[in-house]
Amino acid sequence: MTYVIGETCIDVKDKSCVEVCPVDCIIGSDEDRMLYINPVECIDCGACVDPCPVDAIYAEEDLPAEWHEYTEINSQYFEDPEAARSRVDALEPLVPSPA
Repeated sequence: MTYVIGETCIDVKDKSCVEVCPVDCIIGSDEDRMLYINPVECIDCGACVDPCPVDAIYAEEDLPAEWHEYTEINSQYFEDPEAARSRVDALEPLVPSPA
């Protein structure tokens, strides 16, 4: 199994998890609304869980049921980032900032 980043990371992208990951499998570019865990590179150590201030990271088997799509979205990001971004936008539409 792997760890998965879920919905509460969207538009937060606190990088505390990135700083503690021993294999650098958590990434997200400036254009991404969330961070993603590469399931191929993740070693299931769990080091990223506690530093996350928004409780967005779960072991795949413990991911809340309402976030089940994020398992596939995290994986998809490393094959087709644009498709993953589109899915995030569909699940959690971007709210325009007030003028």
